Amino acid sequence: MDPASQDINLNSPNKGLGVDHSDSLSDVPVEGAVGNSVNPLPPGLTEEEAEELRTELTKVEEEINTLRQVLSAKERHATELKRKLGLSPLNELKQNITKSWQDVQTSNAYVRTSQKLGEWNERVTGSDLYVSASATLDDITRSEAYKKTQETLSQAGQKTSAALTTVGTAISRRLGDMRNSATFKSFEDRVGNLKYKVVGPKGNGEAVTPTETTPTQENPPF
Repeated sequence: MDPASQDINLNSPNKGLGVDHSDSLSDVPVEGAVGNSVNPLPPGLTEEEAEELRTELTKVEEEINTLRQVLSAKERHATELKRKLGLSPLNELKQNITKSWQDVQTSNAYVRTSQKLGEWNERVTGSDLYVSASATLDDITRSEAYKKTQETLSQAGQKTSAALTTVGTAISRRLGDMRNSATFKSFEDRVGNLKYKVVGPKGNGEAVTPTETTPTQENPPF
């Protein structure tokens, strides 16, 4: 019987008989072969050299982890020392900014820039255009028109101040005249009489009610 046509029933007593397994183990990967197939070794590197490199890489990674732990412990210790010294993060930031600015001022780029700006300033102030503009401004400030304008503005300010003072004095005088007028005095008398009728004389502690001071009407309109 052809091996391909044999009974493959799992319950058959003849299951698996006559099947050739000579090539079945050829597809099973051997340990190390997968690694070589996934990460093949570079040309010229033997397996022994690769193993040495892997061992050294493992040691270096362990040293890196150890250094990280030491650095973390040192940072915590430094933070505790700063707290005991009263160095807040804000003060530390100010110190860092000050130090950074000092470093900038002493840097070659800053020094060269300052020198360049100084040279440009000298060139501008020494140029004919700048000198001519300065001379023109001096001539303007010394001119008669400029002096007359200054005098006119000063006189206008003095006149405005005097006018405001005069207006205030006139208003005060007008109010005084109104208070001394017969109309204002008559108004004051009326207010005093009304107050006397409502409150009564000062010597009497009892107030006079409006019904006592105002006569009743015999024939009310309603």
